Amino acid sequence: MPISREEVQKVSLLARLRLSDAELEEMTAQLADILDYVELLGELDTDSVEPMAHAIDVTDVFRDDQVRPSLAREMALANAPKHDGECYRVPAVLGDG
Repeated sequence: MPISREEVQKVSLLARLRLSDAELEEMTAQLADILDYVELLGELDTDSVEPMAHAIDVTDVFRDDQVRPSLAREMALANAPKHDGECYRVPAVLGDG
């Protein structure tokens, strides 16, 4: 699939990349090669291939959630510079608060 130098220049602008003329030529050739390869892959019959998110099995490395007693609210708020007895009080970030 051919890609023009102007298209590569537009993509570089969107990506906020400043490319020299030599780099533009090189990127144009490289992107054309990549698009040709993707087009070649599109010719493969994948009807019998099951869709997957990963090429290999991925297992969860986290432990199971278990309900346990939590820290008492008073203790959690004890070192807070400002609180209202229920929540931390922080300066407003957006608007008046």
